[in-house]
Amino acid sequence: MSARRCPALLVSAPASGQGKTSVTSALARWHTRQGRRVRVFKTGPDFLDPMVLARAAGTSSYQLDLWMCGEADVRRRLFDAAGEADLILVEGVMGLFDGAPSSADLAQQLGLPVLAVIDGSAMAQTFGALACGLATYRDGVSMYGVAANRIGSAYHAQLLQESLPPSLHWLGALPRDDQLALPERHLGLISADELGDIDARLDGLAAAWAKHAATELPPPVTFEATTVEAIPPLLQGRRIAVARDDAFCFLYPANLDLLRESGAELRFFSPIAGDALPECDAVWLPGGYPELHLQALSQRRDLHAALRAHRDAGKPMLAECGGLLFALDALADRDGQSANMAGLLRGQAAIQPRLAALGLQGAVLPEGELRGHTFHYAQASIDAQPLAYAFNPNKGPCKEAVYRDRRLTASFVHFYFPSNPSAALRLFLP
Repeated sequence: MSARRCPALLVSAPASGQGKTSVTSALARWHTRQGRRVRVFKTGPDFLDPMVLARAAGTSSYQLDLWMCGEADVRRRLFDAAGEADLILVEGVMGLFDGAPSSADLAQQLGLPVLAVIDGSAMAQTFGALACGLATYRDGVSMYGVAANRIGSAYHAQLLQESLPPSLHWLGALPRDDQLALPERHLGLISADELGDIDARLDGLAAAWAKHAATELPPPVTFEATTVEAIPPLLQGRRIAVARDDAFCFLYPANLDLLRESGAELRFFSPIAGDALPECDAVWLPGGYPELHLQALSQRRDLHAALRAHRDAGKPMLAECGGLLFALDALADRDGQSANMAGLLRGQAAIQPRLAALGLQGAVLPEGELRGHTFHYAQASIDAQPLAYAFNPNKGPCKEAVYRDRRLTASFVHFYFPSNPSAALRLFLP
């Protein structure tokens, strides 16, 4: 089959903080409750929003980024989704035209109609002016409709709806209600798995959305088939121990899929729950929030010793961002409380009140070039010579160091494995 058609929307906004995740989640949960199959995606290299979207739709949420993932990867995932969904929702990143590549770039290149989410809490008729500006700012971007967030009343929603021209569909609204808000911390939203009431919040969002929701689906979008290279079975029969809990929760589903497709057996374990390191041929310590679990992690001297023995035996290990922080000698949280970590790399780090690094990253390693991103508040002092420095494709200041000790690879970069499958898989080989 060379093409598939499915209704789809890219949910964007004039800026960050307008309520994209809340509206996308409300849409996903509401349509799911109508009996529709909804597939959800997130624009850009984000971990936290996709966790919420996945919970709202009851399915995995994958990343779409024209640079980090590559256009072929993006097209394949949308084509696959169109074969099984009644509606595809793609949450944008930042404002519609912000960044390179931007949400607008993705919408234009993939033919995705845009739903603009606008915080209407402090405006009335100007809502329509802002919507019209977004719709006409750039040729080639198709604005389908608008949704309002943080409305004060049904009459307020009516004023906002009436401010729109006939060419823009009114798709719905959410009220200003702290009970429906999605909690945040320094890296963004709190992980969905940490919120005991996440399903109640999502049901509440869907119920609130239903009061003002447009019932019709957007028109179908045509998604073309694309050719992607077969995944080489380099990890056939190999066991990879993957840390996964609230301290190590930043795992792209596409990365896990790739490891499995290459033949690896994934053995998940929780460092903060006291799990021993599983019998394995390689270890992956992904990013997350080790700074929020200092005492639990510092007391895992058995795990520290097992990881050091794994490294000393020349077995592969990948430590990314939070995993890198755990690999150091010590880590201090935002209050200055310090604790010993695994001691795999000589050095220490501390969490700062201000953002330390943000942006797309590419790194040329002996295994090949891998793409990903960086986003952290930690300042680290590491007593080692970097193997390589990453580069920012947008000429930004963030150029993260990549360290290597035997077969241990450690960096603040979160790698997107499908950006170069062969290179990523070789990180887990002796």
